[in-house]
Amino acid sequence: MKTKGMNCETARSICIVKTLAKLGHFPSHKSEKEAWFLSPLRSETQASFKVSMGLNRWYDFGIGKGGNVIDLVCLISGCSVGEALGYLSEGLPVSPSNLNFRKKSQIKEPKNKILKVLPIEHYSLKEYLSSRKIPLHVAATYSKEIWYECHGKTFFALGLKNHLGGWELRNLYCKSSTTPKSYSYLKKGGEKLIVLEGMFDLLSLAVIASEEIERADLLILNSLSFIPEVHPICKNYKAVTLYLDRDPSGRTATKNLLKSYSHIKDESSLYKNFQDLNEMLVSKQIVQILNVYKKRSSTT
Repeated sequence: MKTKGMNCETARSICIVKTLAKLGHFPSHKSEKEAWFLSPLRSETQASFKVSMGLNRWYDFGIGKGGNVIDLVCLISGCSVGEALGYLSEGLPVSPSNLNFRKKSQIKEPKNKILKVLPIEHYSLKEYLSSRKIPLHVAATYSKEIWYECHGKTFFALGLKNHLGGWELRNLYCKSSTTPKSYSYLKKGGEKLIVLEGMFDLLSLAVIASEEIERADLLILNSLSFIPEVHPICKNYKAVTLYLDRDPSGRTATKNLLKSYSHIKDESSLYKNFQDLNEMLVSKQIVQILNVYKKRSSTT
């Protein structure tokens, strides 16, 4: 079978780890031989989805299934092999918003149930924020302490609310979410929009450039797969600034947005030697970072 020049044999050689990154899934831990993820096929709090780097095959121990990258895209998106090949050949993430063929019965609903929403008080979350160089008052401005239930067990995490009422959940041990999953949109009535990839990108920029954050509307994607949904939002602003990750999937998304709109500006060169804003914040002294930012701001 061929789709836009892509056949099954060629598609099977596409890196599963990179494909998962385009879909917004990143390893909980990784070695030269394997990478472990929270399953993209179901809700869980301990990573049991393994990718063998040498074989380029995946296996989900929770459901006892595995396969190649084509099988994975088909399962995640509920699409046919031909449609999966089309997306893999274009190097695009599979977005629920533009997959008309996706059946509702095939969508895997996370089983995380919110129990309570609190101000950030737990010492473990405070320590986690400290390890990521995020002051508590900054985190408290945009996030909450979320207690939730999963498979009968109770957990807690930092939570960022999305525009549909769902939550992105982060703690030292897991990266999860609740339904409905979507992007977060913080409107202040400004003429400028800042687009970030995840919760800690937002919190890091709030540390590095608090004045810029305060003057602009904020859009946190929570997954690159939501980019098609935010195109109409970008059109409504005089200026849009991107702070997406500098990994292959983030760079591809940035290039595509820059091609689509003349009023969009990429500012990821601020952290050009790092994958994202938080990695830079953790790796460097804050005084050095602020000096770099101030120097850039004075020239724009």
